[in-house]
Amino acid sequence: MISRFDMLYRSFRGEILAIPGRAIAVVFGLLLLSIPVITQDPYLIGVLIMTNIYVIYAAAWDLLSGFTGQMNLGHAFSFGVAAYAAALLNIHLGLAPWATIPIAGVLAALAGTLLSLPALKLRGPFLALVTLAFPLIATGLVYVFGDFTGAELGVSGISPLFDSCILDYYIVLAIMIVSLVVMWKLTDSGAKIVRTGIIFRAIREDEIAARTSGVNTTKYKVLAFAISGVFAGIAGGLYAHSIQVVGPSTLELLLSFQAIIWTVFGGIGTIYGPVVGVYILYPALQFLGSFAQYRMLIFAVLIILILLFMPIGIGAWVRDKIEKTCPRCRLVNATTRKYCRGCGAILEPEKVKIDKT
Repeated sequence: MISRFDMLYRSFRGEILAIPGRAIAVVFGLLLLSIPVITQDPYLIGVLIMTNIYVIYAAAWDLLSGFTGQMNLGHAFSFGVAAYAAALLNIHLGLAPWATIPIAGVLAALAGTLLSLPALKLRGPFLALVTLAFPLIATGLVYVFGDFTGAELGVSGISPLFDSCILDYYIVLAIMIVSLVVMWKLTDSGAKIVRTGIIFRAIREDEIAARTSGVNTTKYKVLAFAISGVFAGIAGGLYAHSIQVVGPSTLELLLSFQAIIWTVFGGIGTIYGPVVGVYILYPALQFLGSFAQYRMLIFAVLIILILLFMPIGIGAWVRDKIEKTCPRCRLVNATTRKYCRGCGAILEPEKVKIDKT
């Protein structure tokens, strides 16, 4: 009789270890869990905390723009609104982080819904330009109500998540993992319970055809903006309590463009692409501090080289090299396999040579 442990092991071996990408993700997750055991350097832990926060932020942009095709150049709007909301709720009302972050996420969802209104009428570059205006408007409001928002000085004295940076690290890491899993399931076209993934992709590929097929594209576009706003808001709330200072920089256009750069660098429309992009680019930029005069140049050259030779993104490029999909059952296999682990089909049938003589 097969025990439950044996069943779990077989499932783990078949669904995780048999797929190189998932196996790498598990090893990477275990490495992240073990880092505080290896070193407790405050600077390194702080960089990793911010990296995890930006992973959530960039993946939220990928969920919207990578999967539904709604180009959002004002992604920092949701992030900044949430950061300010968490900071002000904490400073003026004395709410703890466990309360301010969820509230900030809800407010960011409302901000994302506000961003979706132009998407109901505009598409392509016109939508992108309109979304670009929202962070600029929010920045103007920050200065107009400077007595409340602190204007250019921002809001300081925000409560930290916890008194221990190690505990902060593990909390942020756990939130990042849960957020990525939720976003992955929401965008998975093969999901059997939540069917948003296949609808998002249909809107991205051909919105008119999707609408003709009976899909309420308006509802799903608004939903995509709101979901993206929620996770960007969670990232913004975590940012406020991690940095303990919130200023106009949380609404800068550069922050919106960074989400795009990280995602495209790792692989757009994948969810795991932002993880790869942020974990390579953000720590690299921080650790190049000793080359302050040249680090932006090195950063730009690195991005150009990767996108020149790996236009689909470094994460997607690596995945294509280590995995292949069965042409019959669409099951993912390691590239080292000749036959599908599911249906036994030949994964790379030999080319038949035709004798022309």
